[in-house]
Amino acid sequence: MSEYPISRFPVPELADMPDDIRERIETVQEKSGFIPNVFLALAHRPDEFRAFFAHHDALMFREGGLTKAEREMIVTATSGVNNCIYCVVAHGAILRIRARNPLIADQVATNVWKADLTDRERNMLDFALKMVNDSASVTSADIEEMKDKGFTEDEIWDIGAITAFFAMSNRLANLTAMRPNDEFYTMGRG
Repeated sequence: MSEYPISRFPVPELADMPDDIRERIETVQEKSGFIPNVFLALAHRPDEFRAFFAHHDALMFREGGLTKAEREMIVTATSGVNNCIYCVVAHGAILRIRARNPLIADQVATNVWKADLTDRERNMLDFALKMVNDSASVTSADIEEMKDKGFTEDEIWDIGAITAFFAMSNRLANLTAMRPNDEFYTMGRG
């Protein structure tokens, strides 16, 4: 365990959390072998914790459309632009595992235009980065162009919704100075 705090704000003890939140965290811990710090940091405000993870799960675990690796690629690339160390490190680890590629997370978090991407991935990330940098400029022509490149309306929505959700998540992580778990740094690299 790191000697550094995981948040600038109070982090409740697991035993003091509402039952549903504690049970969810224990399930994650059992599956992954550790508790990702985001769960502990956001447990500070139980109602927001529940809403956050309900929205997260609806976007990241929905069936169909984008692959799980593509979803994580969007998070990692946009979090890099938003300077969110927690999400780059944590979601980069998940991306490396889901893509079965130890290099991809560092590439898309640092410079997506030099990353080893397929045409589909490049088009997806170009659209996500437009959403990050200037969402007000997205037009119907952009949507039609994405369709012409083979994306469905659901996939286009997912790209935009994941980008928007993680813009909020990145800002919360930066507000709290949320520290990535040490475990994330080595996952999917071997």
